[in-house]
Amino acid sequence: MRPGAGADALSGGTAGPEALRPLLDEVLAALAAGAADRAGPIPAGRPEETARQVAAALAEPPGPGALARLTRLLAAYAADPADPACAAHLHCPPLAVAAAADLAVSALNPSQDSWDQAPAATALETAVLAELAGLAGLPSTAAGVLTSGGTESNLMGLMLARDRVLGGRVELDGLPAGRRPRILASEAAHFSVQRAAAVLGLGERAVRTVPVDRTLRMDGDALAEALADTARLGETPIAVVATAGTTDTGAVDPLHRAADLAAQYGAWLHVDAAYGGGALFSDRLAPLLDGIARADSLSLDWHKLGWQPAAAGVFLVRRAETYASLARRAVYLNPADDEQAGYPSLLGLSLRTTRRPDAFKLAVTLATLGRSGLGALVDACHRLALLTAEAVEAEPALELHCPPVLTTAVFRYRPEGAEPALLDRLNAELRRDLLRTGRAVVGRTELPGEGPGRVRLKLTLLNPHTAPEDIAGLLAEIVRAGRRAEETHSGT
Repeated sequence: MRPGAGADALSGGTAGPEALRPLLDEVLAALAAGAADRAGPIPAGRPEETARQVAAALAEPPGPGALARLTRLLAAYAADPADPACAAHLHCPPLAVAAAADLAVSALNPSQDSWDQAPAATALETAVLAELAGLAGLPSTAAGVLTSGGTESNLMGLMLARDRVLGGRVELDGLPAGRRPRILASEAAHFSVQRAAAVLGLGERAVRTVPVDRTLRMDGDALAEALADTARLGETPIAVVATAGTTDTGAVDPLHRAADLAAQYGAWLHVDAAYGGGALFSDRLAPLLDGIARADSLSLDWHKLGWQPAAAGVFLVRRAETYASLARRAVYLNPADDEQAGYPSLLGLSLRTTRRPDAFKLAVTLATLGRSGLGALVDACHRLALLTAEAVEAEPALELHCPPVLTTAVFRYRPEGAEPALLDRLNAELRRDLLRTGRAVVGRTELPGEGPGRVRLKLTLLNPHTAPEDIAGLLAEIVRAGRRAEETHSGT
């Protein structure tokens, strides 16, 4: 075997491309074969069957065919977000140019924790973040970092909020009950807000939830009442979390009202725009995010409405100096004299140390498509959601929950005369039926509140190439699965 051609060859250096080229051919062929094996959005069968196939493949002896064999397995037993019938989650089909850019990063393997591991990538991340901060309307004082996604970004935002309000000292056991810190977020805010409060030592009960309307948009008057009640109790409002694009309906909270109230009570405003941030690319939808520029910190995810391979999260702060509590000095990574000599460090901007340059694929995408090109993809998915809502309303067996805001349609299967509890069971069962048969991947959620009748289905439409006939076929599959579930219940 010639040097550099085997499975033990390195991917970098001058021989790297030659080592990768035959392996890439193997991977591409295996991906195509696996997709043909699957023949749909997800493999038919139950989870234990997939687990058996994986275990059998891993039990085979080592050998040169492992890459092709396991890649084919991965594709055959994947949920393919490029399939129009795979529409459950904020799980986008990545752009080919972004996936190719990600390969370059994997081959070179830079790490963002010191300049001497990632010279170009350090400068590139800084430049991309400045561009994104400008897109969001943040001032030139903004700073940020690439993250693993909204969960990490929300944690960072609430950590900096805690440190600003409490001075970084969390001594909850010594605080009188009335002085407890509070985070205010809507009932539809992402669960990572509570998780962040727990990780930060505040406890999940530090999060006070604010009621939402039917579209799952935060009630601004209820937020004002909650903050007034917090002040009356002598509690400390650390942060207001406003969501720009709720996971289920895509609702955008009243950002200006949230900013006004946060300022009035001395709280930090964190805007979770992990989903809705994609609207910034669209001239038509960007007005939905009016007020986002007033955020103290901001979460964006380009592995949702940005068509990037995960992970491509972004965390931004309005003022770089608010990062002070995260600054760290590690002499083997960012000695002070190196920085004074002009060698920059991103170490103090992230919760992570070793960190891949996820900004590169986004930089390549922006350089290829520009804001207008990405905006056209956002608009295409938004139009698809509006079309889906019209089709749902035209189908007597389906009930639309609310008009789409971004790219999600929320509805349920509702046969005439069914009681709320039965409706919940039917919708849950029809979704599992579609998974088991491999026909579709449809989302499920539950509306805030108590009691039965809150289960809904959702289509999260992130494939701009999905056609109207694809949606018609998917809704027909949902109705057929609902009728099968009805027949099962009528026969018991």
